[in-house]
Amino acid sequence: MTPEVTYFLKVNAGIIIFYAFYRLFFYKDTFFHWRRTALVSFLGLSILYPLLNIEEWIKGQDAMVALTNVYATVVMPEIQVQATSVSNWETYLTSFLTYLYISGIIVLTCRFLVQLSCILLLHRRCRKTEINGIKVHLLQKETGPFSFFNWIFIYPESETEDDLKEILTHELTHAQQLHSLDVIFSELVCIVCWINPFIWLMKREIRNNLEYMADHQVVQSGYDPQKYQYHLLGLTHKKAAAKLSNTFNVLPLKNRIKMMNQKRTKRIGRTKYILFLPLAALLMLVSNIETVARTTKEIAKDYLQPKVLNITQSTDVNQPTDQVMPTDNVVPTPPQDKKKVPQTIKDNKKEEVFNMVEEMPTYPGGMKEMMSFLSKNVKYPADAIAKKAEGRVIVQFVVGKDGSISDIKIARNAPLVSMDNEAIRVIKMMPKWTPGKQRGEAVSVKYTVPIKFAIPQATPAPPMPPKATNASSTEVKKMSEVVVTGYGDKSASNKGTRVSDQVDQMPKFPGGDQAMMQYLGRSVKYPELAQRNNEQGTVISEVIIGSDGKISNIKVTKSVSASLDAEAVRVIGNMPKFEPAMKDGKAVAVSYTLPISFRLQ
Repeated sequence: MTPEVTYFLKVNAGIIIFYAFYRLFFYKDTFFHWRRTALVSFLGLSILYPLLNIEEWIKGQDAMVALTNVYATVVMPEIQVQATSVSNWETYLTSFLTYLYISGIIVLTCRFLVQLSCILLLHRRCRKTEINGIKVHLLQKETGPFSFFNWIFIYPESETEDDLKEILTHELTHAQQLHSLDVIFSELVCIVCWINPFIWLMKREIRNNLEYMADHQVVQSGYDPQKYQYHLLGLTHKKAAAKLSNTFNVLPLKNRIKMMNQKRTKRIGRTKYILFLPLAALLMLVSNIETVARTTKEIAKDYLQPKVLNITQSTDVNQPTDQVMPTDNVVPTPPQDKKKVPQTIKDNKKEEVFNMVEEMPTYPGGMKEMMSFLSKNVKYPADAIAKKAEGRVIVQFVVGKDGSISDIKIARNAPLVSMDNEAIRVIKMMPKWTPGKQRGEAVSVKYTVPIKFAIPQATPAPPMPPKATNASSTEVKKMSEVVVTGYGDKSASNKGTRVSDQVDQMPKFPGGDQAMMQYLGRSVKYPELAQRNNEQGTVISEVIIGSDGKISNIKVTKSVSASLDAEAVRVIGNMPKFEPAMKDGKAVAVSYTLPISFRLQ
């Protein structure tokens, strides 16, 4: 579900809850001015509360964190990739509903503009005059009186002098209190949320309450209530010249007459209007707990693995490395995301080691300095050059509370042991890092760095030095230029496409990494054959994201099974265009790695 759809659903849920709250507490009282404020506030809060972000405050309260964890594990339904086929009727139904909703917005918008145009046209055509010191527009046909902001439209020939005074008092109340603002605001919200029947009920209540206010003002001005009510009944046969206005004889008259005769509510009843404030706060709290809980459930539990850096040798041996981007072993996510709920593990010494924290550990000087350090120190093993061996070694280590590196181990071996040893040697040489922090305290964090050894194809391979340790710094740079990329390996080549090895900005999925996760969650279908054979694992695919953002050259670099590989390729092939990578202000093609994890319950 996209963020836009989630926001739309939350707005409509707020409208439903607030309308039910209104009917329960405010429907029968006579505090018309308070009711007006409440009704408009209900619509405004319905629009605003999904936008208010208090996630950081929630995560800073221990009680709220505990409640979020309970919500994520107990209240919120589990999201699993199930073996379901894509049905055409589902696609057609979704498209039909989308077009129906958009068509409704278009029709209602046209209706609104037509009504507004009619009022503006009447304002231009009608003759202006003053009656009892009040500026009015004289209608040319016998229609019901109405007002729009400060414009009062009336047909005086059909009214007696007393009736005319009542009408002017009523419409002047609408004009002076700017009731047309409420009408237009409710109309616009109704256009956007027209599919929700409760917004129509809310709009009706807003309009009726404005009439109650004007009727109350007429009675308070000293006019006979009974005579005024008969006057209203006499105007029921007259149609209004424009719908988008405050109409004198607006229906239903039964409720207006009943409200005029109703006993005034005691002043102590105003205190109940304060109740909607905690209701709004509760809605905002639940909305943010939902977001934090989904992050906890989908990311912090089983969906994320440790943050890693993908370090590869560039095919361009003449360009310095200047790009550092985070990667993830399973699903792409932003680096150092403070909105993620931390996931912890225990090492052999029973020390708490985090996989994710609010502030991830950083290399002294940042990622760019780390890249420079690796570029200067990584040496391509001599036996690997002789055998023309290439491959990736994934090194895992812990950045301690004091910034020191410990527990270095190989999470994934390279083709040759010498490559593994070289990666471990360089990691051991690293200086102390700035430790990660969780709630302001330094903690130990698990970190993973993949290092890819690749012999450049753009130029002939350099001669093997007698000893790896005797190679000059220039030769070393030619043999193992280090590039830190995003999720993809930019050193990959592609026939017919120039793949840039260094970019200023990596490609981005439309809507960001969270949108990519949501897309994968919606699109991936667990193959039935894979379920029957208990097949699971992570399929890693390498693609080319062109300068136009299109995905091409999909290649599975880590296979799990034929059915899971095929599903991963299908999902990636259906992905929308990315925002292309940028280099020197121009869009360029890059290689990108997309891992998709399949797990059985």
